[in-house]
Amino acid sequence: MSVQQVKLKISPQPSLKVSKDTITPHEQFVEEKPIVVLGAGRNPELIETGIQPTSKTCFGPRGGAVVDKNGCLWVSDTGHHRLLGWKSIPTTDQTPADWVIGQPNFKHEGRNAKGEVTASTLNVPTGISICGDGIAVADAWNHRVLIWKDVPNNNNVPADIVLGQSDFSSNEGNQGQPSASANSFHWPYGVAWIDEYLCVADSENRRVLIWKGIPQENNQPADIVLGQKDFTTRDENAGGEPNAMSMRWPHGIAMWAGHFCVSDAGNNRIMIWKGIPNSNGAECDYVIGQTTTDIVDHNQSLYWPRDNALNMPYAIATKGDWLITADTANSRLLAWHIDDLANGASARALLGQVNFNEKGDNRWQPACADSLCWPYGIQIHNDHLVVADSGNNRISIWRLTL
Repeated sequence: MSVQQVKLKISPQPSLKVSKDTITPHEQFVEEKPIVVLGAGRNPELIETGIQPTSKTCFGPRGGAVVDKNGCLWVSDTGHHRLLGWKSIPTTDQTPADWVIGQPNFKHEGRNAKGEVTASTLNVPTGISICGDGIAVADAWNHRVLIWKDVPNNNNVPADIVLGQSDFSSNEGNQGQPSASANSFHWPYGVAWIDEYLCVADSENRRVLIWKGIPQENNQPADIVLGQKDFTTRDENAGGEPNAMSMRWPHGIAMWAGHFCVSDAGNNRIMIWKGIPNSNGAECDYVIGQTTTDIVDHNQSLYWPRDNALNMPYAIATKGDWLITADTANSRLLAWHIDDLANGASARALLGQVNFNEKGDNRWQPACADSLCWPYGIQIHNDHLVVADSGNNRISIWRLTL
């Protein structure tokens, strides 16, 4: 089956910047500066790149998560094709990692450690999440999800379960088939453990797969598919025009005050269902970032963003009544309150830009402690917000004030 490219509808509005006297005030949802910054400096020199792998550096990290009650932190150091682990949440900037998975040591790099695919190698790891008592990691370019039944606490601990492949030595997209299936992936990106459900954003198959409970065997098929009507189709927007069911590039998954949410970066929106859907191809009840389900252009067809517009939102996370998204291509984070839930709802809070109508990597300035450059991953643990600030090659950890 070929992947059908579809023409997306866009809003015809012109690119106009909001005048200063009509700018909407915004709330804060984190303290003024991050608690700690890992992988690179909070005020780095322009020559800093973080490309050389060490126990202190990251290269384009796409995810980070505090994964147990003791504060163990694991990060997807995507560009170095590895996971970095800390025994507890660091309190000092650029604290070296304690463990590495995916490479033989902290100085080595390369896809699958420049060798064969195994239960402890990685090729562009992205999303990372708690999964029961352990963790799940989207190993994107190996087209698989790895599950550790217990949180790793050493170097190169092999995964216990692999999804998307028949064994740990295989790594073909959709297991080498032209169509998708209930047990295959093509570039899985996001993972989430929600109310005893494992959820995976299977991005290039334009869908989200859901398992009821922790999978117990390799290659176990999913129970539910969203974004497509069945498990074999993989077309953009299900082969038609964008609607309340279809997806283009799903990435982030979270539960918000009883509502199941998916960030569909390719359609520049967040899709929201009333509860976890239990049928294939279920239509969402709300969208945020767009005013209707058939209009999907970035920033609602405007160059400058608004408080209700998004540009490639890759990640979402929640705390209580608040939904936070990484509005990645606008280099900012936005937060909505559940009381405002409706199609096209406006965000209340902001991080990374001076107001809702500005954008730009690091606000078009050199990077500093409270600026962002293409944030790809966020995760919340108690009062901590973990941000994968990918374009700045760093992980920043903030204290929430919600």
